[in-house]
Amino acid sequence: MKIVSLFSGCGGLDLGFEKAGFKVIWANEYDKNFWATYRHNFPKTYLETRSITDIKAQDIPDCDGIIGGPPCQSWSAIGSHRGIEDERGQLFLNDYVRIIKAKKPKFFVAENVPGMMYEKHAKARNKILNKLKSLGYYISYQLLNTVDYDVPQTRKRMIMVGYASGYETFFYPPAPKDSKLTLRNQIFDIYKKHPKPPKVKTGGKVHTDLALPNHEYMDTSYSYIYMSRNRVRSWDEPSFTIQASGRHAPCHPQAPKFTQKIPKVKDELKFKDGHYKKYRRLTVRECARIQTFPDEFLFKYKNIDQGYKMIGNAVPVAFANCLAKKIFKDLKKFDNQSVNFLSKGCIQKNE
Repeated sequence: MKIVSLFSGCGGLDLGFEKAGFKVIWANEYDKNFWATYRHNFPKTYLETRSITDIKAQDIPDCDGIIGGPPCQSWSAIGSHRGIEDERGQLFLNDYVRIIKAKKPKFFVAENVPGMMYEKHAKARNKILNKLKSLGYYISYQLLNTVDYDVPQTRKRMIMVGYASGYETFFYPPAPKDSKLTLRNQIFDIYKKHPKPPKVKTGGKVHTDLALPNHEYMDTSYSYIYMSRNRVRSWDEPSFTIQASGRHAPCHPQAPKFTQKIPKVKDELKFKDGHYKKYRRLTVRECARIQTFPDEFLFKYKNIDQGYKMIGNAVPVAFANCLAKKIFKDLKKFDNQSVNFLSKGCIQKNE
């Protein structure tokens, strides 16, 4: 099945779908800092670099599915909270929906932050849902945690899936996995083979000749906000959410968890006495592993923070793959059934 990818980033969602048997034929990413990475890892996919607002539907090839993660800052807990009133939020309402309407794919997938599920965004969310429903899709949306789907990281995301109304079925997410991956499963082998990765100052020269590509970490000060809560998960726990910023990357599990300052200072912790040298941020490669990118997936950047940003913005590959395999299985049931767009649809929220 042929896929079009919108708001592609570095391609985490795309890689998960390709591993499930889909073929990404066309992708769109406007941030120039992502282009080299995407092109290197998806050499057979055409990458369109114009803003989605400048792309006409006829510029996009026909496809079986459309996938993407529209910008989430306007919905996020630390963002503007303006939803579709924000210019970035309107990309979802206007352009993502516009392209689905024009291309009429068999299915679509939209990934976003948990904030889109907040009650304050109910009106905006329902406006998007009703527009998609009116195009003839059975739509389900739910909040999922990637740690339940082969990802060693607690990371909650809203997943919206629409099936063309001819299928007359909803997407139900795969059952959560009983076993959960931990940092030991994912990055302990890196620690054993490459225990002392190089430091890179913000804006400093990055390394291109590492034995393990991208295995370098941002070396900068730790802000008051960073020290306001523990940033260490132990080897036998899943990671904290990998964020799109090197300054906020979790600390490596070789270090003990943060401790309380004495005398107590409100909302401020400290590194455990006698263990200061053990504290460092996770490397770009370690973050990529936690996001379940394979080591052969190379990240191209001139500033190390761009590497963290690409990875933190990505959909974890294994999570995307679990969703993709379920969608592939659902659609295969209807291989011989013609899909009729009846300009009707339904919406279902799966708790």
